[in-house]
Amino acid sequence: MSRRTHTGRPLGALLTLTLAGTLVAACSGPGGSAGPGDTTAAAVTSEPTCGSAPVTLRGYFETGFPMAKALTGEFTKQFPNVQWDVREDQFAVITQNAPRVLADDPPDLMRLPQVSGLVKDGLLKNLDGYARWFGWDKWPPGQLAQLRMGPGGRPRGAGSLYAMGLNFSTTGVFYNKQLASRIGMTTPPSTLAQLDEAMAKAKNAGIQPIQQFNGGATGGLAFPLQDLMASLGQPAPINDWIFQKPGATIDTPASLQAAQHLERWIKAGYFTPDVNAVDYAQMVSRFTAGQGLFSFNGDWESANLDKQMAGNAGFFPMPPAQAGAKPAAMSAPLAVGISAKAAHADCAAFFLNWVATNTKAREVAGATGGSHPMGPADAPLPPVAAGTVTAGTLQAAAQVDKDGTAMDFIANATGAIYAKSWTPQLQKLVAGEQTPDGLLKSVQRDYTDQVGS
Repeated sequence: MSRRTHTGRPLGALLTLTLAGTLVAACSGPGGSAGPGDTTAAAVTSEPTCGSAPVTLRGYFETGFPMAKALTGEFTKQFPNVQWDVREDQFAVITQNAPRVLADDPPDLMRLPQVSGLVKDGLLKNLDGYARWFGWDKWPPGQLAQLRMGPGGRPRGAGSLYAMGLNFSTTGVFYNKQLASRIGMTTPPSTLAQLDEAMAKAKNAGIQPIQQFNGGATGGLAFPLQDLMASLGQPAPINDWIFQKPGATIDTPASLQAAQHLERWIKAGYFTPDVNAVDYAQMVSRFTAGQGLFSFNGDWESANLDKQMAGNAGFFPMPPAQAGAKPAAMSAPLAVGISAKAAHADCAAFFLNWVATNTKAREVAGATGGSHPMGPADAPLPPVAAGTVTAGTLQAAAQVDKDGTAMDFIANATGAIYAKSWTPQLQKLVAGEQTPDGLLKSVQRDYTDQVGS
């Protein structure tokens, strides 16, 4: 894959924004001396910085999203000695290639949706030393819990820190306000039954109920499926499965209800007939063009929707099945790890800390990513105009954080589960070649094999 200098193109992300970078010049410090495969926490005895000598940060990004570009550009403005050498790929390609890239051409920084296997293989640096130095361990524990792992990468949720986040992303349901008014929907649905009713009304009115992607190597129907799992069940068992807790399974009664509900949406024609051929970019393009009432997606699209659909887009967390219950959401940090072979780990850690604590960086992340910044509990949120999509997604993220109903993404349970299991099984469900029960049992078998190996 070719490398390209970071100039000004949008950099994208699916649920995760995928960054990797190698710092190829000076600025190695006390925390950057770990040898290959060394994942123990090195003591940090002096301030990690990028120094003053020329430094080139190599980045590995997804195409399509502007937040990483905006952050790296602002970083260079504040630290002119730091330049960027960027490599880009589709989300699925980066996910599948991560172990090989880290082993054969190790970057210093890499953003990945799943890190347990990389920790097991000794490819990521233990960040406990930096956490103590910068005070990351004093932030709200929930921000970093998903990035902590026990020995060998299992289980997740506790133990040493192996990644940081560019921000805290939250998913839910975007909706077109003009189309909603045509079916009499004046407020977002507060229960699953109300959501079902809105979709049925849209279908009867000749409006496409859901604009979603499910093509290629990334099955976008995993978004509404997991939303339904939480709506009909609880987030804790889902997190246990993603975190590889002993005995955890995705094949539960609540998950089966969710998969059956998703199948009903498919059979009712709530998704487009060509959904298995629609990729992420096509979904966003169609939704912004007014070709769908709802779209299951994340707050990384907030700034784009505020621009493309100014005043016409809204957002709400997935409503629960039971009236009055707390809504749950996929809400996870955009995890960025430092390679175990990093030549300039101190500079990499300095960049990650800057993203979370620098006032301008937090403003840039909020304006371009629409996501809740990482950082101390008392750190002010960046200013956002009232009534915007971004204001709605930030409010939803704060509510989920307060209620303790956040989930990681089911695609992050293992390094291969998204491309090898969820995506093909969801595509078969759409095609009528798989049943809800068969889908869950197939994914669980693959999960058991992958975790066991």
